[in-house]
Amino acid sequence: QVQLVESGGGLVQAGGSLRLSCAASGRTFSSYAMGWFRQAPGKEREFVAAISRIGSMTLYADSVKGRFTISRDNDKNTVFLQMNRLKPEDAAVYYCAASLSAVPPRISRGYDYWGQGTQVTVSS
Repeated sequence: QVQLVESGGGLVQAGGSLRLSCAASGRTFSSYAMGWFRQAPGKEREFVAAISRIGSMTLYADSVKGRFTISRDNDKNTVFLQMNRLKPEDAAVYYCAASLSAVPPRISRGYDYWGQGTQVTVSS
């Protein structure tokens, strides 16, 4: 089992940047593909980005491609989401998730463990 704790959320102006971190417990972090999802009020949780176990594969939602970058540091059991050129529509609670799948899933049911989320607010 793995426990996930997100950090780095906050309030930022449109056009600004934030870097989210997700720290994982346990000694098997590199066994998990990792993903970021987000959920805005009144909306369904949506896929943002994912990365394979050793970081050789990354996936992005079209809405964030070219602005967000997912990365991981397996020595530090941490996955990151660098968010640049933020837009008001990026505002949401951001969740990291861990999947035992070899290929990082784009769907939430493909993930086995979830963090509690971190709030990102973007002012226009």
